[in-house]
Amino acid sequence: MDKIWNLTLNSGGKWSGVIGAGKQIRFTALEDGANLSMLLYHARNIAERYNMPDTLKAQHTNHLTKGNVLMSDNGRVLASIIEDDLGWHDTISGYTTRAQTNAKYGVTRYQDIRNDWLRCGEENFTMELVRSGLQKRDLVPNVNLFSKVTCDKSGQMHFHEDHCQKGASVTLRTDMDILLILSNTPHPLDPKTDYPSVPVRMEVLPGAPVTDNDICVTHCPENLRAFENTWEYQLLALPN
Repeated sequence: MDKIWNLTLNSGGKWSGVIGAGKQIRFTALEDGANLSMLLYHARNIAERYNMPDTLKAQHTNHLTKGNVLMSDNGRVLASIIEDDLGWHDTISGYTTRAQTNAKYGVTRYQDIRNDWLRCGEENFTMELVRSGLQKRDLVPNVNLFSKVTCDKSGQMHFHEDHCQKGASVTLRTDMDILLILSNTPHPLDPKTDYPSVPVRMEVLPGAPVTDNDICVTHCPENLRAFENTWEYQLLALPN
């Protein structure tokens, strides 16, 4: 399948852009231990965005993998996971803040070391939101691709350090026009004391039409209803 576009996000890197419906986005870890934090918004109406509680409760899960969809707060499907080497992507741990980053890795400032300063997820997300006319209050729960976090019976969260191996990939299908925001910053529960530096390759590829027996459509009845809401919206939407 011919690539439409590709990009490598290096350590601390960020990116945002609009990707139209019906495309595939493949993310590949270029070293062990990747973490790519992700936000999604509906590009035509950015008041509609990824809703973590509805996504998880509708699909009876606390993590995402192949067959799962990322639902909006209007009950529609923003994107679907159609391929996945890992079987688990974290949805519950959030993103790093400036205070966390300074405390774990040491205080760094752009004014002192320029582009070698250590970025955090919150600042990366906020800067990219501003580019699209949004602001910090528009931050929502994110997805941490390539990371696995489990909870024990006492409610303690555990980060699995060896979860992501070099070459692991996950592919999303865009089911609506989306504003995608990415931050290649450490997972907030990663115990490493050195700032992780794992590049991630992003490729946008042509997609294929969604069929009635699509694994994401048939995953559960709630997914089918979300797709029906999406198809209705697309059928009735005004042209570009």
